[in-house]
Amino acid sequence: MSGEKPNLTALASMPPYYIDQPTLQTTPLIFASPHSGCDYPPDFVAKSQLDPVSLRRSEDAFVDNLFAAAPSKGASLIRATFPRAFIDANREPFELDQNMFSDRLPDYVNIKSGRVAAGLGTIPRIVSGGQEIYSEKLTFSEAAARIEAYYKPYHTALTQLIDNVRKQFDYCVLVDCHSMPSIGSQLAPDAGHGRADFVIGDCFGTTCAPYISDAIENTIAGFGYIVARNKPFAGGFTTRSYGRPQDGIHAVQIEINRALYMDERQIEKSTGFNHVAGQMTDVISTLTDLTTQDLAAE
Repeated sequence: MSGEKPNLTALASMPPYYIDQPTLQTTPLIFASPHSGCDYPPDFVAKSQLDPVSLRRSEDAFVDNLFAAAPSKGASLIRATFPRAFIDANREPFELDQNMFSDRLPDYVNIKSGRVAAGLGTIPRIVSGGQEIYSEKLTFSEAAARIEAYYKPYHTALTQLIDNVRKQFDYCVLVDCHSMPSIGSQLAPDAGHGRADFVIGDCFGTTCAPYISDAIENTIAGFGYIVARNKPFAGGFTTRSYGRPQDGIHAVQIEINRALYMDERQIEKSTGFNHVAGQMTDVISTLTDLTTQDLAAE
């Protein structure tokens, strides 16, 4: 389970994702945690030049635990088990850095995105903070194998969840759950600056009804937190690609400042964890109160 300390040398025996479902889905809500996985394949650990704690810098550690109450509220929670440093499910399927590979990448690979340039493609070059993961180049076949075994099953499952919920309720609300370092890294647009407590991303109002983003922001602000909208994070691949309000699929991203609930250096839960988890349960409850009529009114 991603709430526990990972064994970085153990066999990666978990499936690529888990879906925690309620006994009965009573709300059109799906919560997703694509970056909280900590099941580290041994071959990947062997190829990395980083120590175990540094390798975990990119994890949205324990975020799935913060939203663990979703099934008790009638919503589903899907969580990746694989770590973001190994493969990032919140990217295009083939968003890769040619400089990381010993062979030429196929023409269909996106090698020019800003995320690739920053070292944070589908197969990341660096962890959060800018440390290089690998000492040697990879082959494209290695990347393709990871995408087939981990990335695609996760997104296939997420797509099926969305389809099922939309069939039941006529619409779906996908909440993509993340955490962020408390200070912008040297490669981030806000390098060196302290961040808000929460950032709500809806791609500047294009991926979900304003009512949803407003409800989340107002609830969190009501706890006394500083909440930003779309800066520095407007929403990643998941929010952009799944969020189609015109088709009844609303997607919004929540970024939580890690300093609120964890020790960022040691990757451990802090004394604030239970408090934030309780507040995220309140956010889930707020969203379960949304109705089709509410959304239609928007």
